[in-house]
Amino acid sequence: MAFKQQQKMADHSNKLDIVQATAALKSLRSLRNNVGTLFHSLAEGIGLQSGQDSKESKFVAELQQQLVIVQTGVKEFEEAITSVDSVQVQLGNSGYLNQDCTPDALNLYESLITSYRWTDNLAEYSGYATTLLSQNSLKRSTLIPAKRRRIQPSSQNVPPQQIDNVINSLCRSLGDNMKIETFRPYGSSTVLQITLGKIMKGIVVLKRLMVEWVVVKGATEDLMTEDGKIDMWGESRYKVFKKVTENANAAMLHFYSPAYPDLAIRSFLTWFNSYQSLFTSPCKKCGHHLHNLLPPTWRDLRNLDPYHEDCKP
Repeated sequence: MAFKQQQKMADHSNKLDIVQATAALKSLRSLRNNVGTLFHSLAEGIGLQSGQDSKESKFVAELQQQLVIVQTGVKEFEEAITSVDSVQVQLGNSGYLNQDCTPDALNLYESLITSYRWTDNLAEYSGYATTLLSQNSLKRSTLIPAKRRRIQPSSQNVPPQQIDNVINSLCRSLGDNMKIETFRPYGSSTVLQITLGKIMKGIVVLKRLMVEWVVVKGATEDLMTEDGKIDMWGESRYKVFKKVTENANAAMLHFYSPAYPDLAIRSFLTWFNSYQSLFTSPCKKCGHHLHNLLPPTWRDLRNLDPYHEDCKP
């Protein structure tokens, strides 16, 4: 909320700067018109409407009146300029581009000014965000007591045999509808190919015992590329499984716990196994099977209840 208020204040300040700059430009345009009228009078002179005797006095009076108008315009323009909060951008030697009469060089100078101002705004907003995020005590990983922080998490050094034992025990506890095959195509990193009945398939990439990436596809889609390798980056061609992939990666972050890796992967696979009822269970909130032509693609992270994307709490 504080960041939004600061951003609103910054936007309001920018709007005020635009209003003040617009007023300064209007006063400058008026000043230029008055100066043009003055020079026009000097060049053309004043007609002999009052006779030859009053020609000189009438001409001097007219010039004095126009000079007063120009002087007033100059004062108004100076006041408008002082109210504008001009930003001094230091461009070094590139500032000499503004003195070049070539149109390409002038466009380059304007682009530099725009990019530097954008960078300054980005640095300002980043400072606000850093201040607010530093006050947030929530972390991605589970908080570890101070006495145990120096101990290396057990998820960093796990032999492949232990990973296989954990996966096999999970397969037995989750039932026969979920089949898990283990691959190691790129060294020590483990890739799980999960088949959830005749509903969908999934690829789960592990780093030791921590889930790093999830891809979900339909039961009729192929998880292999044309050259026989596991397709870890390809998306499903069905919108429903794209939504399930997004939700699975969100659940991966929710269950992330380096301090308790066995519990983390068990919780994630239990959550993933709840998609056995993807096309049969109605939404817990609205009670319908379809909403916007999609079944309930979200599963609650605590009680595994199905929800549509627009109905989830």
